Amino acid sequence: MTDSSRIAVEIRGLRKTFGSGVTRVDALAGMDLDIPVGQFVAVMGPSGSGKSTLLHLVAGLDRPDAGGIRVSGQDILTLSDDELTLLRRRRLGLVFQAFNLLDALTATENISLPLVVDGVPERDAQRRAERALERVGLVQRGQHLPKEMSGGEQQRVAIARALAIEPMLLLADEPTGNLDTHNGDQVMQLLRQVVNEGQTILMVTHNPSHAAVADRIVTLRDGHIIHDRLLGDERARVAHSALETPRAES
Repeated sequence: MTDSSRIAVEIRGLRKTFGSGVTRVDALAGMDLDIPVGQFVAVMGPSGSGKSTLLHLVAGLDRPDAGGIRVSGQDILTLSDDELTLLRRRRLGLVFQAFNLLDALTATENISLPLVVDGVPERDAQRRAERALERVGLVQRGQHLPKEMSGGEQQRVAIARALAIEPMLLLADEPTGNLDTHNGDQVMQLLRQVVNEGQTILMVTHNPSHAAVADRIVTLRDGHIIHDRLLGDERARVAHSALETPRAES
């Protein structure tokens, strides 16, 4: 019997359809998936396979047509919109391809603002923002505006913002999609690091080398899981070391 306390996400019979008649698309066609606490799961597949739909449903940003989703043992489909908002604000860290930073705020302010909105005293929110920046290696950029940072730095600030709430689950949708190879690899090193510290991550990516940094690769096609592969220790070490290999200066 599976220990439910060790399952971060439990999905059963998940279905989501868009359109009707000849335009009907089964984005997810009865999916079952369990993600243990502390696991890094990469979801791959061609465009239209259901990757982002899966992530949005787990985040409570959309509702399925059928099936069940439990996050940390909680049935999120029974939650109201307001309750889902609180779940995202307090338990789910969200990172997207677009950095979604506010241009007029510094890195520290971008990270602390959601905490303040949730009722955290401003001083405490600032301390948590500074700790999150330290965690992603950007303490020195705390007072910089987004326009004063590289794309890679902006994405690391976005990750710090997600980590600052101390989420039970981090959801990342193409987090390296807007980055060059070097910055993308740095972001993947960071995500690997936080998983090694105990964070659970569900990530959508098109990049096979970045997916190989995860503990497990789930491949979708036409709304179905066609492969679900747990990476062996040796293979994972090779993938991780590949990202850590210093690049020659051009």
